[in-house]
Amino acid sequence: MKRLSILLSLLGSPALAASGPFFSLQNTNFVVLIAFIGFIGLLVYMKVPGKLTGMLDARAASIKSDLDEARSLREEAKAILATYERRQKEVQAQADRIVSAAKDEAMAAAAAAKAELKDAIARRLIAATEQIASAEASAIRQVREQAVSIAVAAAGDLLAKQMTADAASASIDAAIAQVEAKLH
Repeated sequence: MKRLSILLSLLGSPALAASGPFFSLQNTNFVVLIAFIGFIGLLVYMKVPGKLTGMLDARAASIKSDLDEARSLREEAKAILATYERRQKEVQAQADRIVSAAKDEAMAAAAAAKAELKDAIARRLIAATEQIASAEASAIRQVREQAVSIAVAAAGDLLAKQMTADAASASIDAAIAQVEAKLH
């Protein structure tokens, strides 16, 4: 079956179908050649090659304009990128300056706080010294008052032991006279 199909396909080929002289309308090859030349002539008459060339030229111009636009967009993108990179560097420099200024301010604030702390410690030390001196003076005064009261009590006891009734009466009269003189 395979051989038969190959044989029939060879017998039906256009080369075997053409018989007789080539320049005859009976020859299919000649008819096909005339039809092809007529078709080409019709295409030339209708100016199809010019239209195809024009379309191809228009397409080439369109592609060229698209490429030019793409180049210009690329250049513009490069310029924008350069601008953004420059701005980024400026912003980074500004951020570095801000950080440096903040560090300087923090150091100055720390130094001021340290000086203020020293002043506060000095003031507290002076206040503590004054309190100690005041407490010392108060203690001395209390000791003196205690000593005076002990001395008065001892003198009173001593006077009470040595005092007679006449001397006590004379001392009371003298004290009353003294108070009377001071009050009037």
